[in-house]
Amino acid sequence: MTQKQSKRAVVQLDIRKLKRKPEGNLPSLSKARLEALIEEAVVDAYGDEEQTGGFFTMIEEHLALPFSVNILGVETVVEKVDMTRDCRIVAVCKRGGVKQRIEILDLPLPKPAPAGAEWIVAYSHWRRGF
Repeated sequence: MTQKQSKRAVVQLDIRKLKRKPEGNLPSLSKARLEALIEEAVVDAYGDEEQTGGFFTMIEEHLALPFSVNILGVETVVEKVDMTRDCRIVAVCKRGGVKQRIEILDLPLPKPAPAGAEWIVAYSHWRRGF
């Protein structure tokens, strides 16, 4: 009796090409403005990790913090943004003494969105593979 040899398949994903639902709370920007913001964030950055770091820097510098958000019906404060070891940009949310990290693209922004939210829009657009 022969044994079947199994072959492992290696799959590589380009995180920028992952499909996401359009973010309803994000401000609308023209294509030219989006392209300009993306270019500014990724200038001199090579590869997805460095480019994500460029967006993190822009969001950290320009997003007006703190601001309130409603998460699952609970009023919460976004205190800061952070970047995880696996290169995800997250919002650090706090309510009472409890903190929770939520991926920045999953964060339900308030209306009107805080100043600097256009960088989140540009990051979202870039992640979708503009």
